[in-house]
Amino acid sequence: MRRFLLALLAILATLPAVWAPAAQARDTLTIGVSQYPSTLNPMIDAMLAKSYVLAATQRQLTIEGHDWESVCQFCVKLPTIEDGDAVPFDSKTEAGEPVTGVRKTYEIRDDAYWADGTPVTTDDVLFAWELGRNPETGGDTLKAYQDVLDIEVHGPKRFTITDRKLDYRYPSMGDFAVMPAHVDRAAFAEPREYRNRTLYQTDPTNPGLWNGPYRVSEVQVGSQITLVRNPYWKGPAPAFERVVVRAIENTSALEANLLSGSIDMIAGESGLAIDQALAFEKRQGGDFQVIYQPSLIYEHLDVMLSNPILGDLKIRQALLHAVDRDAINARLFAGKQPVATGSVNPLDWTYTTDGVPTYPYDPDKAVALLEAAGWNPGPDGVRVNGEGTRLSISLMTTGGNRSRELVQQVLADYWKRVGIDTVIRNELPRVFFGETVSKRRFPGLAMFAWLSAPEHLPRTTLQSDSIPTEANNWGGQNYTGYANPEMDALIDAIEIELDRDKRADLWAAFQRLYATDLPVLPLYFRADSYILPKWLQGVRPTGHKYTSTNWIEEWRVVE
Repeated sequence: MRRFLLALLAILATLPAVWAPAAQARDTLTIGVSQYPSTLNPMIDAMLAKSYVLAATQRQLTIEGHDWESVCQFCVKLPTIEDGDAVPFDSKTEAGEPVTGVRKTYEIRDDAYWADGTPVTTDDVLFAWELGRNPETGGDTLKAYQDVLDIEVHGPKRFTITDRKLDYRYPSMGDFAVMPAHVDRAAFAEPREYRNRTLYQTDPTNPGLWNGPYRVSEVQVGSQITLVRNPYWKGPAPAFERVVVRAIENTSALEANLLSGSIDMIAGESGLAIDQALAFEKRQGGDFQVIYQPSLIYEHLDVMLSNPILGDLKIRQALLHAVDRDAINARLFAGKQPVATGSVNPLDWTYTTDGVPTYPYDPDKAVALLEAAGWNPGPDGVRVNGEGTRLSISLMTTGGNRSRELVQQVLADYWKRVGIDTVIRNELPRVFFGETVSKRRFPGLAMFAWLSAPEHLPRTTLQSDSIPTEANNWGGQNYTGYANPEMDALIDAIEIELDRDKRADLWAAFQRLYATDLPVLPLYFRADSYILPKWLQGVRPTGHKYTSTNWIEEWRVVE
């Protein structure tokens, strides 16, 4: 018996991998994010946390890659005029003016499948078009879908899309989604109820909704989303059997969960602010990979322009002049988040300072603007107008985000010095974005960020036909209610200008008008901070709106 035990021990000693603790297999990757999505439907509500999950579970025809150029995900190749699969033609705008349109032919990859084994086909493209162009759907990109005049189907994998306008991004399909017609079409029977009846809301673990390397297998609303491998994914096999995306909406708790081992990493796209990451790196950096990625993230204050106080341009100018944004960048963010003059990032080739108005810290000028607008000091230090109304402004943001809450306090302090009272009220991100912002229910200022693609055309955030209303089922992202025919015309002109030099002039005019009208108050451009375990490789930030999870199948464990 003793000889048998010794022999058995000798055999076991040669098999350490088999008998290693389960944790070393690393079958599960747990990712911490700071927000929980308001919905998982790709067509409804723009929210970064949702984009992060969708990039791992539902791929698109085209996206922008790491080099900031368009690349195929589910298409075989990008169409070009030179190759003959993009053909210009004479078209007309909605107003009947002549314009050049384009017919583009795409082919869907043969190996594209939904996670229930159904091939991705042209039916899914047609369904997305049907959803997107219907104003009752409440989608965010209505105009883009309505500018598609026709889709000619050549077979289950090949189609030609006729766009009203030939624009500078024409090889890309942009935000045109691929939607699962075979499982979700029934939910669209009543378009106005689609956002509530879609399976993404009522049955999110249905495998037919997902076509990426992972599919959603479990949802704990407000807490976490569990992903498992898509058995019909034909691309590179992802390293992890399961990925758990855990929402921890208090960023201090997010850091604590990383240190306790409850999560393996913190997503750069929706995680710690730069100040928290810098402090974390000083304390714990030796145990983790800490990556800082400058990106096209624009932190700003959306302004409710229908508010009679904020509708006055002098007030908006005064709010900016009263705040030392350079000091905020230097003291809170170690100089890594430069002050924004507008929505166009200096990383983007279209950025210019030529003739663009700026609003440097100048409290005396802020006071002069307030008094010129009829607001004078009141008995308690808060300014009042001739009717005795106090100059009090609501400021909302995502509750639990320590950095934003700190910036709120700093802004309120600066504004108090010039006689402006600030009322702070915050909400959980899924409520703030899913209800308050998207339905224009914030009474004053809303602090959040836009993450954009390179040379992003801000049609949905600035054009007047993108203002969310009850009539359009809260579609669009122009939450401020900004309506300026000159801005509408500029955006239209930029879209169809193929000459890069001429387009640069139009972008300059856009930036001057934006900084003049101030429909939004610019704060700064954020940098993403990724906190990763040392054993994880392959996470590559892009610096734009297409998140690192678009390449999650390339992530690997290296012990």
